[in-house]
Amino acid sequence: MFGGVLLIRGLLPRYCQRVTSSSVLLSVELCSVHPQLARLAQSPQWALQSGRAVHQCSVMCAGHNKWSKVKHVKGPKDAARSRMFLKLSMMIRIAVREGGPNPDFNAHLANLVEQCRSKNMPKASIEAAIKGADKSKALCSLYEARGPGASMLLIEVLTDNNTRTFQEVKHLLHKHGGMMCDGARHSFERKGVVLASGEGVSMDRALELAIEAGAEDVRETEDEEEKPLLQFVCEVSELRGVRSTLEDLGIPTLSAGLEFVPHNPALLPLDQLEAASRLLEILNDYPDVVRVWDNIQAAN
Repeated sequence: MFGGVLLIRGLLPRYCQRVTSSSVLLSVELCSVHPQLARLAQSPQWALQSGRAVHQCSVMCAGHNKWSKVKHVKGPKDAARSRMFLKLSMMIRIAVREGGPNPDFNAHLANLVEQCRSKNMPKASIEAAIKGADKSKALCSLYEARGPGASMLLIEVLTDNNTRTFQEVKHLLHKHGGMMCDGARHSFERKGVVLASGEGVSMDRALELAIEAGAEDVRETEDEEEKPLLQFVCEVSELRGVRSTLEDLGIPTLSAGLEFVPHNPALLPLDQLEAASRLLEILNDYPDVVRVWDNIQAAN
């Protein structure tokens, strides 16, 4: 009998997910393994062990559920954070090549460094991106493309193999309703853009602030958490002055930089908006892509 109990304990983990606390069902399951185990299943010792087995299985399930939450909630957030830091590092390398490694003489780089700090990017990562710009063999390119509904896209990439990246981006575009095309850049202008919080600021007040700060235009937008933001558009040479004036007027700014601002919007219906959103997501997830500009607007 003592040996039989040990045998049951040895088999217990193997059957803990198949059995219940009912001794009748236990007997049916165990008969297929050994006839003597069916009689042992009716004993008080087995009833005690079966309860322990069910408890052990519930603990295993709880651990599995906890891991599922970590995998599906924390994992994507960490991955998105890593991608954001990677893109910022790429933007820093481009800025260093265009204007040098000293933020005091490179306004674009200074704005990027400030943006990195606002995103809690480690200081060591920022310094590594600045120092590694000259050593990197990657080159910056700007691809022109067409998206769903005749929308226009500008895709900035940083790659050490332009032929490979061009072909892979071309494949992604073709697979998701887009294509490479010439002339897309004519739908955009290179401008300075100051991003500020729009909470508690009406559009009429935002227009007044734009005039006082010397900006050409102001646009409403939202961040990832659907919080209102304001984009103050100005000439490239006026970027630092516009930001400084907005700060003096009591408007906290979030970032400032050079962007391609569309002047010929493409109005898309809901179905094309969803397709375009998916295409932009795919392009931004590609490792060599730094940024994607578009002229998409929702049709009324």
